[in-house]
Amino acid sequence: MDLGTALSLTAERYPDRPGVVSADGRLSYREWDARTNKIARALLGLGVRPGDPVAMFLSNTEVLASTHLAAQKLGAMSTPLNVRLAPEELGYCIGDCRPSVVITDDTTVSLAQRSLAEQDHRPPNLHAGPALAEGAIPFDELVDRQTDAPPQVDVGEQDPSVLLYTSGTTGRPKGVPRSQRNEMAASIAHVIQARYADGERTLGAMPMYHTMGLRSLLSMILVGGTFVELPAFDADTGLALLESEQVTSLYLVPTAFWALHQTGRLHEAGRWVRKIGYAGAAMTSTLTEELAESLQPEVFINHYGSSEVYTFSIEQDAATKPGSAGRPGIFSRLRLAPPETDEHVPGEPPRPGDNGEVLASLASDEAFQGYWQRPDADERALRDGWYRSGDLGTIDEAGDLWIVGRVDDMIITGGENVHPVEVEDVLARCPEVSEVAVAGLPDQRWGQAVTAFVVPSRRDDPAGAAEGIHRWLGAEGSVLSSYKRPKQVVLVADIPKSPVGKVLRRKLIAGDYEPLHPDSDGRGGSDGS
Repeated sequence: MDLGTALSLTAERYPDRPGVVSADGRLSYREWDARTNKIARALLGLGVRPGDPVAMFLSNTEVLASTHLAAQKLGAMSTPLNVRLAPEELGYCIGDCRPSVVITDDTTVSLAQRSLAEQDHRPPNLHAGPALAEGAIPFDELVDRQTDAPPQVDVGEQDPSVLLYTSGTTGRPKGVPRSQRNEMAASIAHVIQARYADGERTLGAMPMYHTMGLRSLLSMILVGGTFVELPAFDADTGLALLESEQVTSLYLVPTAFWALHQTGRLHEAGRWVRKIGYAGAAMTSTLTEELAESLQPEVFINHYGSSEVYTFSIEQDAATKPGSAGRPGIFSRLRLAPPETDEHVPGEPPRPGDNGEVLASLASDEAFQGYWQRPDADERALRDGWYRSGDLGTIDEAGDLWIVGRVDDMIITGGENVHPVEVEDVLARCPEVSEVAVAGLPDQRWGQAVTAFVVPSRRDDPAGAAEGIHRWLGAEGSVLSSYKRPKQVVLVADIPKSPVGKVLRRKLIAGDYEPLHPDSDGRGGSDGS
């Protein structure tokens, strides 16, 4: 089944249920289905045809959600762009996919203009908002002129659904094309794995240029639930929406959960929020425990996957097994293989004690079949029907998967391997530490020195915080082997992250961070030996 039909069927079952809640009001499923038909017809009128990319420079609003769904009804390739990328990167994306139309809003129009400035491909600009650029077509006026009858385009499960561009943290952004079948399977898997029930209500806080945001949207449509829009994540606004809209499920990155917890008022949402899940980055044991205590959720999952293959594995009880990535998802098959080698993929499932790079089967209905016009990326990431994740994993005695770092993040110090995540998990328990990221810096003696970059809890007393961290490392930190203890601690104002909360260790290694004080690099010594 295609996703546009899924929306229409839900509208037939529950025509008067609220489908989406936005700053501009509410749309019932009947109204939402009709609106997406109008948008689809407007796109057809601009020349969009099945298979065409529809590029969207849009904030995380109902306009983006509805336009994405309208594209599904045409078999067009919805292309929501990461508006936190630089204009040069976005310009590359436009030149790479050459969309039939570009859609902007008032918050992004300037960025879109800069991104398109050097491109020879200048598609029509449909603009949602009053700040019309020269030559732009008013979105609302064009949509309102359309009939709300279905567009009558035959869409099949192998037709395109979405083209997601990676954030480009390791080079040029890569396009990840996903079919209707891929997106439907991923959404069904998410409903089952997150244990969603009929009529759930979720916070649409994750950006829809990311697979987590799309999953939040599409899973609600499948269960006749309500998608509560949050255009830009803000903890206080988020908490207010959790209360006013009686949100029952949350699917966020750990940094968003951390921000909600830091308000000290997250427990107030506990009477409504019963199901929580996280993805996109590791969550520390400390934050896991605090969320479990604050919300006491019925369901707490860790979802491990990617844009390329939505689900790798699921830990169904993250509260009692913090950090575990659990077992393969319902449509998934995993293997562990020696990293950066051309050896064949093991034939048998991994067993307790196995370790290596995590590989996910491309036979899954959730899996893409290759990058958009990037055979070089395919050659690196695809092997004999398997997707190479770049993550290092190990299997515990119970048969559960644990992610211990990235292939390119592993620190080799004095000939020993150290995975940053295990050091971060220990340091996160120190009372002086608000946030921490660990990386290996070049060192003449050790090859690489294990280095902890810390946002201290006491920003007004960095010297005291540094002293407290060193003292703690010598006592509580003794659970770490001596070679794993940080050789130095660097106090920083913030940990650099990608738009979806992944720590950018490459920036830390390159010195691209803000020291806690501009007149100092924030370093504090700790020999760790």
